[in-house]
Amino acid sequence: MTPLVALSAASAQLPPYLARNPVAPAYYPQYQARARAGLDRSAQTLRSSADVSERGFQYAFETENGIQAQESGVEANGIQAQGAYSYVGDDGQVYSVTYTADGNGFQAQGAHLPTPPPTPEAIARSLIQNAQDEANGIFDDGSYREGKYSAGGAVVAARAQYPRPAFRQRPYY
Repeated sequence: MTPLVALSAASAQLPPYLARNPVAPAYYPQYQARARAGLDRSAQTLRSSADVSERGFQYAFETENGIQAQESGVEANGIQAQGAYSYVGDDGQVYSVTYTADGNGFQAQGAHLPTPPPTPEAIARSLIQNAQDEANGIFDDGSYREGKYSAGGAVVAARAQYPRPAFRQRPYY
């Protein structure tokens, strides 16, 4: 059996969306390694809608390989949008992401996305102290100013709230 006949026989048994293009183009070598490459490469759009008006926009689409997306938004101090998308990964699992995008940036949420570790206690205390200092008119931009460290300066006043250590460091011999 020649390779072309074997390929024709094999593609006759494949689903229609995979049989259309059973071989990845040579300029996409990464497709050869992905399990779902054939599905993704030749997927047809099942549903697509879009609407743009003075009030805002919205769009949605779905493809036969399991990709779905929708988004809507309005113009208010830039674009404020929210949406979601999902796709089937190479492992067969459906991955879903919901998001908002506005003046605070793009903020995505999904069960598979990494989350930051909790803020260490020392950093949390420092942030609280910084907020209290700013509320009391103490601003530290990190620059050196002579008056800040003198007897009447804000840093000296802030240090007064902390007790001095009870131990005395011994000299090194």
